[in-house]
Amino acid sequence: MNKMVVGIGEALWDVFPEGKKLGGAPANFAFHVSQFGFDALAVSAVGNDPLGDETLAEFDKKGLRYMMPRLDFPTGTVQVTLDKQGVPSYDIKTDVAWDNIPFTGEIKDVARQCRAVCFGSLAQRNDISRQTIRKFLNAMPKDSLKIFDINLRQNFYSKEILKDSLRICNILKINDEELITLGRIFGYSGLDMENTCWLILGKYNLDMLILTCGINGSYVFTHGVMSFQKTPKVKVADTVGAGDSFTGSFAAAILHGMSVAEAHKLAVDTSAYVCTQEGAMPSLPKEIVERVGHKED
Repeated sequence: MNKMVVGIGEALWDVFPEGKKLGGAPANFAFHVSQFGFDALAVSAVGNDPLGDETLAEFDKKGLRYMMPRLDFPTGTVQVTLDKQGVPSYDIKTDVAWDNIPFTGEIKDVARQCRAVCFGSLAQRNDISRQTIRKFLNAMPKDSLKIFDINLRQNFYSKEILKDSLRICNILKINDEELITLGRIFGYSGLDMENTCWLILGKYNLDMLILTCGINGSYVFTHGVMSFQKTPKVKVADTVGAGDSFTGSFAAAILHGMSVAEAHKLAVDTSAYVCTQEGAMPSLPKEIVERVGHKED
């Protein structure tokens, strides 16, 4: 069984008041998928600068495989501030390496054997990376999972980018705030949350739509069936990377043949654990990792 799973897009450092931590949704996603036994790869670009060196050294230390050309642009950074609940806000620097990811022959070869990919809207803000992501998706096998984790940040998205991404993906992951924004952009404002999800699922012929609502739980919509899971109450250290761990664990479970309900429960428990840890890439407990591929009692 081919176990190649890829996160493609931004590679960056989240710079907190107390210091910096390596982040970026694609690397976070790939790291968490790799913990469930998949050959996961983060695809992006970093600069020919000390921060680029540090990025790759950090991935090496965490055992995460990557394909990241070195470019004559600075390595990406994000200024992160946390509110009293640990919820982050971001100031994302522009004209950086991950805006200019080249579509190399090596990356194309990875796409051809990729079973699942996670991509977002942020890394499509620049035409070069946007074209690389599209070419990657088009080169993937027809039966692969193409997860669009919409990840709206600042003003780095457009109606055209969102529509094109929805047409090419087969799984959409979105949170409640992003759903309101999407509804406003697409003219769905008169619909409630659930009906908006059903409409998007059908209109774009998606296999699944994952909606996360913070402390109010999460939903997975598939054709004719909806799964709901409550959000566990935990002591939150920070929420950075929790959504990516949800997506990664969900994808790993689905690829292992678990049901949507089982995959959903695993994703909720995984992201809850990540919220109790500082940083986006904590190692997961053995009892969570060992649930993948096994039926729950």
